[in-house]
Amino acid sequence: MPISAVDTISLAAQHTKRQLMQPFRFGQWVRLAFVGLLAGEMGSGGGCNTHNFKFPQQPVPSHQFLAQSFPNIDPAIVGGLIAVLVVTGLVFLIVMTYISSVMRFILFDSVLAKGCHVGEGWSRRQGPGWRYFLWQLGLLLITLAAVAVLVGIPALFAFSAGWFKEPQAHVLGLVLGGIAEFLVMAFLVVTTAVVHVLTKDFVVPQMALEGIGAMEGWRRLWPMIEAEMGGYAAYVGLKIVLAILAGIIIGIAGAILGVIVAIPSVALGIVAVVTGKSAGLTWNAMTITVAVVVVCMLVAIFLFLMSLVAVPAIVFFPAYSIYFFASRYQPLSRVLYPPPPPATAFGSSGGPPPTPAPIG
Repeated sequence: MPISAVDTISLAAQHTKRQLMQPFRFGQWVRLAFVGLLAGEMGSGGGCNTHNFKFPQQPVPSHQFLAQSFPNIDPAIVGGLIAVLVVTGLVFLIVMTYISSVMRFILFDSVLAKGCHVGEGWSRRQGPGWRYFLWQLGLLLITLAAVAVLVGIPALFAFSAGWFKEPQAHVLGLVLGGIAEFLVMAFLVVTTAVVHVLTKDFVVPQMALEGIGAMEGWRRLWPMIEAEMGGYAAYVGLKIVLAILAGIIIGIAGAILGVIVAIPSVALGIVAVVTGKSAGLTWNAMTITVAVVVVCMLVAIFLFLMSLVAVPAIVFFPAYSIYFFASRYQPLSRVLYPPPPPATAFGSSGGPPPTPAPIG
């Protein structure tokens, strides 16, 4: 009998409590934080809020700001650094996507087995991780192509019709077109997000247990969804609600942690700037590179500390998907609920049954 999305919450909560607190193992907590961060599971319960950021009322023009901050930098150096950063960023994104793909399977194994073994999982999960990596790249390229078509064709039409040259004469068309464009893009974003969630929650277990590809996993998953559309819709809806609640809690903890980390970081930054000026250092390629590396290290440390705080969510959300899907997918159910060992016919010793005592 399939378990409802509501009943699955208590099962996942009990699983999280048993794995993390019965008994508490600090080493496992750290490993799960590391795996969850690299697997991207922080996105299930984390988030950021930038609507409270306010720009100054009289901002300094960008060229004046750059001139004040970096007065002695050659523009050619700045252009070269930007090009290096762009290329490095693209390479870093691809590498991290591959690492995240493998870590997704390590996290699945860790929650399913209630134990985290990163080294063993990394060597064992290269095959399915590579297939999942190719799926993620394909989904990204399809999404980018869809965005290019959905944005480019209306923009080309508006440009060829002269709407951008005389916008005041086409206000209604621009407004209605903008609303339609927003709705279409929102639908694309939601659809892509749902496909991503369903893939990592219900296709990854099939890839992990049967060694199939993502396309084959979706070919098997889609009939299940069609047969129980309401159950899967309730799962996605409840997961959104739970992710919002977890995001609020983790966000509050992250704000407190950010203040704790920011105070010494800013103080050390001020000391470093003052010391560098007194030593005659100026902004050049080397000092900018050092500054970027230091900032990246501080961000990495902060993200890992946030991941340590979010370990209960990192375990809960995969457990939520595992328990929900196990009642609908037999290979996962057999691993999650293994049968008890068969009892011997003559007791545990294997010998003949004892002779009964004489009656009377």
